[in-house]
Formats: sequence, C-alpha cells, structure tokens
Amino acid sequence: MQAAAPAPVKPREGSVRIYLRLLTYVRPYAGLFAVSLLGYMIFASAQPMLASVLKYFVDGLTDPAGATLSGIPLLEGMQIMHGVPLLLVLIAAWQGLGSFLGNYYLSRVSLGLVHDLRRALFDSLLRLPNSYFDHHSSGHLISRITYNVTMVTGAATDAIKTVVREGLSVIFLFGFLLWMNWKLTLVMMAILPIIGVMVGSASRKFRRQSRKIQVAMGDLTHVASEMIQGYRVVRSFGGEDYESNRFRDASTDNTRKQLKQVKTAAVFTPSLQLVTYSAMAVLLFLVLLLRGDATAGDLVAYITAAGLLPKPIRQLSEVSATIQRGLAGAESIFEQLDEQPETDLGSVERERVSGRIDVRDLHFAYPGSERKVLDGIDFTVEPGQMVAVVGRSGSGKSTLVGLVPRFYHHAEGQILIDGVDVEDYTLRNLRRHIALVTQQVTLFNDTIANNIAYGDLAGAPREAIERAAEAAYASEFIERLPQGLDTLVGENGVLLSGGQRQRLAIARAILKDAPILILDEATSALDTESERHIQAALDGVTKGRTTLVIAHRLSTIEKADVILVMEGGRIVERGRHAELLAAGGVYAGLHALQFQDRD
Repeated sequence: MQAAAPAPVKPREGSVRIYLRLLTYVRPYAGLFAVSLLGYMIFASAQPMLASVLKYFVDGLTDPAGATLSGIPLLEGMQIMHGVPLLLVLIAAWQGLGSFLGNYYLSRVSLGLVHDLRRALFDSLLRLPNSYFDHHSSGHLISRITYNVTMVTGAATDAIKTVVREGLSVIFLFGFLLWMNWKLTLVMMAILPIIGVMVGSASRKFRRQSRKIQVAMGDLTHVASEMIQGYRVVRSFGGEDYESNRFRDASTDNTRKQLKQVKTAAVFTPSLQLVTYSAMAVLLFLVLLLRGDATAGDLVAYITAAGLLPKPIRQLSEVSATIQRGLAGAESIFEQLDEQPETDLGSVERERVSGRIDVRDLHFAYPGSERKVLDGIDFTVEPGQMVAVVGRSGSGKSTLVGLVPRFYHHAEGQILIDGVDVEDYTLRNLRRHIALVTQQVTLFNDTIANNIAYGDLAGAPREAIERAAEAAYASEFIERLPQGLDTLVGENGVLLSGGQRQRLAIARAILKDAPILILDEATSALDTESERHIQAALDGVTKGRTTLVIAHRLSTIEKADVILVMEGGRIVERGRHAELLAAGGVYAGLHALQFQDRD
C-alpha cells in the first residue's frame, strides 16, 4: 500500500497575491462585507470614547456636582456625576451594536466563502483527468477538502475579524493619541518598525510550518483511508500491527510539526509583548517628564488610550499564524483549481452511433513515462461484433479499452467510432455511447434502484430498472432483500457479495442501453451458477451492440467473434477460439495455463 507518486512541483505564489485571489471570492458578498466593516468601525470608535470618559471623570473629581460635560452633542452642560455613567452605558451599547454587525455579517461572508471554495474544489475533482488521480492519493485530496478548507475558514473568519476590528481599533486609538499629544505619539510610533520586522519573520515561519502540517495531515488521512478501505485484507493477513505503526508514525510526525508551530507562536507572543510594554514604560517616563500644562484628566485619558493599544497590537501579531495557515491552505486549494480540466476539444455529437470501432496504428505511453504500453495496435470491430482481448497481466488490455472512452489521450494513431476520431466527439456525447463494467465495481451508499439508475440514468422508469435487474439476473437476490430495490447497499455495496455487486453493475450497463459495451473482466467475481445466468443475459445484451471484452472466463471468450491476443503492448495473434487453439501459439499456451480446469 504505497502513496501515489508525487505531483510535479510548481512555483509558490506570493502571500499578497494568494490573499487577493481569495478575496475575489468575496465579491458576491460585497454588501454583507460592507455592513461588517461598518460594524467594526463602530466597535473601534468606541475605544477612544472610553478614554475620553475617563478625562471627564478625573477632571470632575474635585467638584462632581459643579463640573459639566462639554463638547458632546445632546449631553452638553449635563453634570459629570450623571453624564459619565450615562456616557458609559451609551458607549457600551454603541460598541455592542458594532460588535454584532461586524461578527454576524462577516461570519455570513466567510461561511459563504468557505462553502464556495469547498464546492469549487469538489467540482474540480469531477473535471480533472485520470492522470491527476494517478499522482494524488485520495487521502490528500480528502484532506484538502476538509482540513485545508478549515484552515481557510480560520483566515476568512477569525483572521479577517481580528485584522479589521483590531486594526481599526489601533487606527482610532493612534488618531486619538495624535490629537491629544502628537509629539509623544510620534516617539511611541518608533517601535512600529521593530514590530513589523518581528511579525514578518514569524509569518514566514508560520507559513513554512503550515505547509508541512498540511502534508502531514494528508499522510495521516491517506493511511486511515487505506486501512478503512482495505480492512478485510488487513485482518486476513494480520496487518493490524503494521497499520497501527504506520498510523502512529504519521500521527507522531503530524504532532511534531504542530508543536513546532506552537513553539514559534509561544516564543513570538511574549517577545512582542516585551517590546510593546518597554515602549509603554518609556512613554510613561516621558508623560511625567513632559507633562506641561496638561490636566490630570488629559494625562489619564492619554495613558488609558495608550494602555489600550498593546491588546489589539498583540492580537494583530498573533493572527499572523492563522493567516499563514489559511494562506497555505488557500495555496494548495488554488493549485488544484488551477489544474487543467480533462481536455475536451471535440465538437461532434451524435444521437446514436452504430458502434463500428477502427483502431489504427495506436501508440500510447502514460503521462510522465517514456515506456510504451501500446505499440502499433490495429484492429476493426464491426457493429454488433464481440471482440475479446486476452493476454498476460501488464500486456496493455485494460489500457486499450480505457482509451476508447478517452480516460487518457493517445498521442499517436487513431481510434475511430463510426469513422470519427474519439478526440473529435465531445466527452459527454462520446461516453453516452459507451457502457462500461469493470472488475472493481463502484456502488454508492444509496438504494439498489438508485445505484442502477445512476447519473444520466436517474429518473428512469421503475419498470425499466426492474427489467434491467432481471436481465442481469439480479432480481433473484433483490427480491429476498428487506426493501427490495429500495434497500440501502452500504458504502461501496459492503452489504452485498462480490457477485451481487457485479450483477448490479451489469444491470446499470443494461439500463444505459449504449451501442458500445466494454466488459473489463466483468464476470470474474461471479460464481459458476451466477455466471451461467449472467452469460445468458450478456448473450441478449450484446446482440446489436459492439462489445469489447477483457475476460478470463472461457465461456465468454469462446463466443467472441474475434480474439485479440496481446503481449508487450502488441497484438501477437488474432482469430476465433478454435483457430487460435489449433495454431498452438500464445493463446493456446494461455488457454492451457488458465482454462484447462474449465474445459
């Protein structure tokens, strides 16, 4: 059980560029985002108001009954002893309104953003070529949709909220301090470059560590996914300890990388606090030294506003880790979204084809490999003919039939259906003419009826589904199930036997009623009794249809109009069953090895 081969490394995008691209997904929510910004402006404006209240309170301590408020609309001339408590309540209500508007509407924006990204990721998987899945394990792809998108959620919710709210708080407080005493404030601003250098250095570390954590999380998901999918093999071959050790190693690696990031944050935050409070200490010294003609209330208001600054500055610095995690997540998401979808340059669409297949001088090598899997393949299948493809494992049989529905693109040669190259058909139209049944049956955690009538077949009449099930000899076991066709089959049909799953796959192909039928070892999972019924069903289904069969079962091959014998990516023999046996060549040898017990 090995992970898929690594994908080619692409150059990294810059943080600003990624964040700007992320923000393009906010456009549909621009109105909600504007309301949230207004809310945070209201929230941030309340900070210097609190410092101003203290100025009135301290200056009024000497004469509470006589001192009055000044410069405040609607409250002008009100006594300090009544005005200050009322001001506090009004400021708290004002701040609460801003907090609600900011938090609620930004959450609506960010959750919508994450929903859109998650859907875009999933939809891109539906369009990506087979080669992409060859180079990326399912564990890493699932981790990207779940864990990586969650990291973007952090950047899109907590991070943006903190940046906007605390950033505006810092701006309002600095504005207030400049208005109160611009000379002292300029001295205090001298620490900003130091803070900037510290934040920049920590951000780069956080992002590097976040990338490593995401890879480690993908490895963890991959190991767990493989064990769950292959639990029967694990238990049959005593692989519990091996899988436990694999998971332990992956989890330990993930934990170690998480702790590195925690350590970076744990060192960074107190260091920044030390710098900030050192600046505050200098500020207090200068306030006392350069008091001038400022009142006690002015000084208290100034020191209070300055004292409110470290908290938003600290939160802004801590949010760097969240943003970098989000950016690393967004980076991997955009890497997938930027992948070229399955090539579809075809324009030909046919209502129905007759099913004639011409393969001319076909050569093929898998992307990234120079070894030819197919080398100079030529054959023709007339409409309604059955062609069996046989050969040893690795001879190119499955690759050949996989090129007909264009799961991969051939660089040399032609595959023609009714005289038109498969590359010239639109993908959807091409695959509408082909029904595929493979040895590895894929069923979904849904009812039997919905598994037969899947995709384009959804909405097929109940009677048609029943006829397809009967033709595939599936009715025999479906009728014994509790809910018949409405019985849930479990994840990938786990509640059914291999032969039952195979018969449902064949029923799905029968319901599709396509002119071309591809059977990739489709009867290999069937017992002898089921095979007899399936073979009878296939005899009926293949009439009037072009059928390509990769089979090990003698009964299927004997009835083929033509047998193609493949070896090393070439067709080395072709003919009917009896002719090839009589020739005493490769086919006769394969027959002797694989089929002698069935003669």
